[in-house]
Amino acid sequence: MVKIKKKPLQIKKKMSPKPLKKIKPKLKKSQNKTDFTSMSVDTFLNHNFEDVDSDISSEDGEETITADVVEDSNSHNEENLSDGDSGDEIENHKHALSKLKDTDPEFYNFLQENDKKLLEFNVSDDEIEEGDDDDEETNNAPHKLPQELEVASDESDFEDEEKVKDKGTVTLKMLRNWESAIQKDTSNKSITAVIQAFHAALLTVSSEDEQEPCQYKVEGAAAFNGVIQLCVIHLGPALQRFLGLADGSKQPPHKCKKFVKIKGILKDYFMDLSKLLSGVTSTNIQTVLLKHLHFMSPFVVSYPNITKSILKRLISIWGTADEGVRVLAFLCILRITNGQKAKFLDTVLKAMYMTYVKNSKFVSVGSLAAINFMRRSLVEMFALDATVAYQHVFLYIRQLAIHLRNAITVNKKENVQAVYNWQYINSLKLWGNFLSATCHKPQLHQLVYPFVQVCLGVLKLVPTTQYYPLRFHVVQILMDLSRDTSVFIPILPFILEVLTSYDFNKKHQKVSMKPLQFMCLLRASKSQMMENGFKDAIIEAVYGLLLEYLASYSHSISYPDLSLLCVIQIKQFLKKCNNANYNRKIKQLMEKIEQNSQFIETERSKVTLNITDFKQIEGWESQIKAKGTPLGTFFENWNKLHSVKKHKQLTQNDELGNYKLPKIKKKPTKVRSEGPVELFPSDSEDSDASSQEKKRKRGKRGGKNANKKMRDESGPVEDGGEKDIVEDIKMSDW
Repeated sequence: MVKIKKKPLQIKKKMSPKPLKKIKPKLKKSQNKTDFTSMSVDTFLNHNFEDVDSDISSEDGEETITADVVEDSNSHNEENLSDGDSGDEIENHKHALSKLKDTDPEFYNFLQENDKKLLEFNVSDDEIEEGDDDDEETNNAPHKLPQELEVASDESDFEDEEKVKDKGTVTLKMLRNWESAIQKDTSNKSITAVIQAFHAALLTVSSEDEQEPCQYKVEGAAAFNGVIQLCVIHLGPALQRFLGLADGSKQPPHKCKKFVKIKGILKDYFMDLSKLLSGVTSTNIQTVLLKHLHFMSPFVVSYPNITKSILKRLISIWGTADEGVRVLAFLCILRITNGQKAKFLDTVLKAMYMTYVKNSKFVSVGSLAAINFMRRSLVEMFALDATVAYQHVFLYIRQLAIHLRNAITVNKKENVQAVYNWQYINSLKLWGNFLSATCHKPQLHQLVYPFVQVCLGVLKLVPTTQYYPLRFHVVQILMDLSRDTSVFIPILPFILEVLTSYDFNKKHQKVSMKPLQFMCLLRASKSQMMENGFKDAIIEAVYGLLLEYLASYSHSISYPDLSLLCVIQIKQFLKKCNNANYNRKIKQLMEKIEQNSQFIETERSKVTLNITDFKQIEGWESQIKAKGTPLGTFFENWNKLHSVKKHKQLTQNDELGNYKLPKIKKKPTKVRSEGPVELFPSDSEDSDASSQEKKRKRGKRGGKNANKKMRDESGPVEDGGEKDIVEDIKMSDW
């Protein structure tokens, strides 16, 4: 069915420059006079003019008619004339219009300029149409509508809008076409289209109201994922292909000739990628985006302002995200910074150090691995440029020294706590590892001495029993630094002082089931100091530190002199201590120390060495180290077992179940038809035979009275009842 939209009748209002004069047409009198002056325009247009003659006259003989009414009335009269008015009336009307030239020339000229059709009135067309209507009435032929209409319907407009909308909506078919085109297209058309679609996809998940027009529209999760996947997989290779860069090329992308064509659109893409990276919290999505960003790092460097915001977000992820995401974030930071050291290295080092200090405030078994990773990665970042690193490291070590000086001079609790906390100790660990890794660089080797002085000052600040764990941490830092830099540091007195200052004969007031761990502890509480596990942990720490330190110097020509005072103090400890377990452990260590001392003296007596010839001494020590020493061999074997135990503690595999504590387990009991009821079965299933043998012997001694007494004490057991049975934990229970 064809819908026809009628055009409304337009009333043209023509304003004349001068007021119109009165028109005095001669009208034919009619019996029924109609007052047209009181009619509205619509009423006037719909009025039946069959009784009106060509000459219209009012009662007074005059009528004021405006141009609008004349025009409308004439147009309406034309319609009525076609319906069957007489030819005389038409001629009279034409005659009246022709008289306007004489009566009112100004109005006639106005009509001639604006509406010639009114003056050039012709009835031929109307007569023809009237004749056609008569033929149709006679033939009774149905009216046929044309196939095409000039006036469009409202539905067609709506359909056109939908077609425009479909052109901008991203579909799966469109994504497939882009995927095939971006792998073959040598121009930037497909790259531009994909980046614009990525921007449209980001707008769907963005909370900001973007007023900028977007060429594409992404609707649905499938289209969103398809756009992101297309950019992550194919955009990087397409950019390399367009710019003519080979894999592993060191040429900066912004120096390519075609980079100007994609400079603007690529900048928008990195801005969108930065927003998406800052708003994503899922580990899987972060991993995908970081891998993509690592591939696109050479292109990111071309936009310094955007690169700063991306680096800021990467450093935040590096300090707070999961383990795998941290590694990818660090790789992105390393690649971006290594590409433009002069622009970003200084800012990145400051931001990463502040992030490290901020996230190392508390140390636990769960956070220890993340802090260690941050420390190792930060050491690698500082090692990129020794000149820039020297300025930062000198400044930060100086700050640590200032805090230590305030704590020594003021000697208040607040100042001491500014030094004895995890942030300060982790900073010492960071700079100790950094100097150990870069000691071969002359400008950084100069920082070893001030750093060692700061560490020794920390050890001497509060040498009490409560801070023994902190002492062990700082001693470990100095031991690693001394081993890697070959700088002698007097560490033995701080380790042996623990054996002489603490009373190991004092009885403990509490019994702890698990040994105390100093790995995540700086200060022991009073309750922990009263446990037996505290003394055990101290002995273990002293034993391990002495063994590791002396093993690192076991090949030295001065080892017998170095270990002499250590052996003397250990012998004094063995005389005072009454604990057989502690004495046995420390005595074993002393024997290994003396054995290694005899070995060095024997090897030293075989050759003649000049004390002032350092190269000769270094060559002899290298030979002894390659040959192996008794203490060094013993330390390697001990360290393997100790590392396994340490890793168990870090991964929290050492649970209470390993200590074979009893637990209560409910088991349904069964009613026995014969024999006594056993209330407390044996602790082990393997000892069933031996327990039955004991009962048999006991039954022989007691006879029937024993069995009867057992039955009376047990009482009846109902079907389906449960009893609490104490059993040991077995591997089969898990």
